[in-house]
Amino acid sequence: MAETLSMQAAINTALDEILTADDRALVFGEDVGTLGGVFRVTDGLAAKHGSDRVFDTPLAESAIIGMSIGLAIHGFRPIPEIQFDGFAYPAMNQLITQLARMTYRSRGALPMPVTLRLPSFGGIRAPEHHGESLEAIFAHVPGLKVAVPSNPSDAYSLLKQCVADPDPVIFMEPKSRYWHKAEFGQPAEAAARIEAELPIGVSRVVRPGRHVTLVAWGAMVARCIQVAELAAEDGVDVEVLDLRWLKPLDVAGISASVGHTRRAVVVHEAPLSAGLGAEISALITENCFDSLRAPVQRVAGFDVAYPAGPLEDHYIPSVDRILAAVQRTLEYRRG
Repeated sequence: MAETLSMQAAINTALDEILTADDRALVFGEDVGTLGGVFRVTDGLAAKHGSDRVFDTPLAESAIIGMSIGLAIHGFRPIPEIQFDGFAYPAMNQLITQLARMTYRSRGALPMPVTLRLPSFGGIRAPEHHGESLEAIFAHVPGLKVAVPSNPSDAYSLLKQCVADPDPVIFMEPKSRYWHKAEFGQPAEAAARIEAELPIGVSRVVRPGRHVTLVAWGAMVARCIQVAELAAEDGVDVEVLDLRWLKPLDVAGISASVGHTRRAVVVHEAPLSAGLGAEISALITENCFDSLRAPVQRVAGFDVAYPAGPLEDHYIPSVDRILAAVQRTLEYRRG
């Protein structure tokens, strides 16, 4: 029987099961042990699995990733957490020059099964560096995979896929969605079904439509569903595509959706310039050029530092901004 579960609880459940099933799995980071994490995602895990499996680290993000690399070399499956996405900047050297390249550098002799849990994006009106949108940086780095859940079921199944993968994965958890609940099946059954149907690198159509495709990930998926529901009141049938994986991108899934609707709007929280929306727009143009009826639209953050506090409301793509982009693409006429 299905139950209602938050994303925070779904991730906690997945971590609990991973630690139970695999003695090589370790969970560590700033305040993840005794406190259970700032967002209580790791709540109760240290008490159940012991302080040698779930433990706190010093406030040193570069050291957290460096330790993860060493543990992976010695056969462990580290699941580190960096407390907020903006705190990842001090760890970029280790992430890019070491973690992402170690398998390549060793000609495959040293796999790096490290899953970095990274509370990401905005929407909680936090101070500076507590809300960022770094997916384009990570996706650009060869050797790293990037996964972004938008709902509890995906958070559970994607995390399990990431930890089982031999490559390093950045698991970006949308902070603003931690406490949003959704129907969630029996965990083991849900994981088996999703892993069978949606392997690594596969997107999901969360709302079918005919007139335009909204491509999004993380918290923006829920916002795009809102847009689709409002557009339906005016007779516009919007399809919403949840990418789930930003590296590798599901080129076939994106092309199939946009090839069907023949129009596309890409929505993300990161700044517009050189954001991942540009890469997706290029892929759509390359693969769907003959069927497109309008240029691909992008709705994104502005080319400024991710703002703190209530200024987020003006920065994060709003329902009105996304609806305006949908209207523009529907009204486009070739000259």
